[in-house]
Amino acid sequence: MLTERHVRLFKNGRNQAIRIPREFELPGTEAIIRKEGDRLIIEPLTRRSLLGLLAGWEPMEENFPAVENLPAEPVEL
Repeated sequence: MLTERHVRLFKNGRNQAIRIPREFELPGTEAIIRKEGDRLIIEPLTRRSLLGLLAGWEPMEENFPAVENLPAEPVEL
């Protein structure tokens, strides 16, 4: 796979733009761009699901106090 390719910059209204060649296409419809020195870094924006987020968490090592199981109180509606 190519890791480098010459491209041209152009103006799109008041913005500078670049056409991303097919071999460098990113998934999705949004990306994050940041500048590091003279380099621009473009990364796809990946939205993680709640299940994916929870699966990445480490278990907690804390001991929680016991919770007393009280009977339900009657409620008038």
